[in-house]
Amino acid sequence: MKKIALLLIISMVFSCKSKGQETEKKETFPVTKTEAEWKAELTDMEYYVLREAGTERAFSSALNKEYRKGTFHCAACNTPLFKSENKFDSGTGWPSFDQEIEGNVAFSTDYDLGYARTEEYCATCGGHLGHVFNDGPKDTTGERHCINGVALDFVPEK
Repeated sequence: MKKIALLLIISMVFSCKSKGQETEKKETFPVTKTEAEWKAELTDMEYYVLREAGTERAFSSALNKEYRKGTFHCAACNTPLFKSENKFDSGTGWPSFDQEIEGNVAFSTDYDLGYARTEEYCATCGGHLGHVFNDGPKDTTGERHCINGVALDFVPEK
């Protein structure tokens, strides 16, 4: 009987969602819209990634191989997020950058896969972009900002 009680207590402790696991961003952003407004403006895939923190399939974005000079903007609010000079081919299947445009990208911790990851989101509208990892180019920042291409619009340099 003691073993059963102990098992029940252990399973309750590990199945409870603690405050530390909550990933919902409760802050307000300069660009704020209702979910209905976002759904009307974004494609289904953009909505899934930007508003529901989804992930597009690897190698599915044309921006993965975009190397012209320019700037990558948030697909939801047009905020400049990454410069082409900071883009590199990580081989992961998603557009990757070694740094963001400071102040335009915000960070939080998510536990969606059961361990801590650094999530990146647009500081202007709160749209989910991807995650940052410490396996980027060692000769620059050492960071790999792994970004969903559908969350970005490319604006070529004139």
